[in-house]
Amino acid sequence: MSEPQGYHYQVMRRAIDLIDSGAAGQTLDELAAAMHMSPAHFQRLFSAWAGVSPKRFRQYLTLGHAKALLDERFTMLETADAAGLSGAGRLHDLFLRWEAMSPGDYARGGAGLCIRWGWFDSPFGESLVMGTERGICGIGFAAEMGREATMEDLRGRWPEARFVEDPEALRPWVETAYGLREGGEAPLYLIGAPFQIKVWEALLRVPSGQVTTYSEIAQSIGRPKAVRAVGTAVGRNPISLLIPCHRALRKSGGLGGYHWGLPVKRTILAWESARAEAG
Repeated sequence: MSEPQGYHYQVMRRAIDLIDSGAAGQTLDELAAAMHMSPAHFQRLFSAWAGVSPKRFRQYLTLGHAKALLDERFTMLETADAAGLSGAGRLHDLFLRWEAMSPGDYARGGAGLCIRWGWFDSPFGESLVMGTERGICGIGFAAEMGREATMEDLRGRWPEARFVEDPEALRPWVETAYGLREGGEAPLYLIGAPFQIKVWEALLRVPSGQVTTYSEIAQSIGRPKAVRAVGTAVGRNPISLLIPCHRALRKSGGLGGYHWGLPVKRTILAWESARAEAG
């Protein structure tokens, strides 16, 4: 029986902490010993999750990697469609449609809406997934915040909605979104203010393994002076990973913020870079 993705992430999270602290040394043998594993098992587990060796993955975790991404894999959103980039990522092959709640419905705080929810294993730890009959409307990661805070955060976005625990209703979409099911569909249902939805739509045009900046997003939606407001909208994206807010960086190359914790953002960017290289 294969180990769950969340177990892989917990191993990776511990390994990342050791790498950052320098307490375990930097060789494969030293890291494996600190993880209480044989070097062969640690290498196999690490490579199965990341797609590359621990030594190579370590390079993607450095703070300078964000700047390297901007230099090498920067996506100009204004020209992304013309260049065909909007169809280059896995998301755009998977998500055949997305739609947004009307501004009036959003203003009512989700009144009359039934939102189903469930906890699911993911490549980045335990995730809380929410969805309506039209598609996934929320994904949050509990690795840094914990279950209670993650639940409170997502539920608080639509205070008038009715919430029902029903993971089986969401499972086909979740398994497709996490790459566990082929040939399926994972529709998205965006519940947000009109400005937020414009920002999230721009994020959907950033292919996996590439990045953009908050100022570039502001330019692409016709609001070049609204960089701060764009940053806020990016941070309020309710559908983590699938609407890739982790691919938005500061113009300086800094990581910026991440609603579910910067360690998660660093890991997702490194994981996507490793997969892009391996693929």
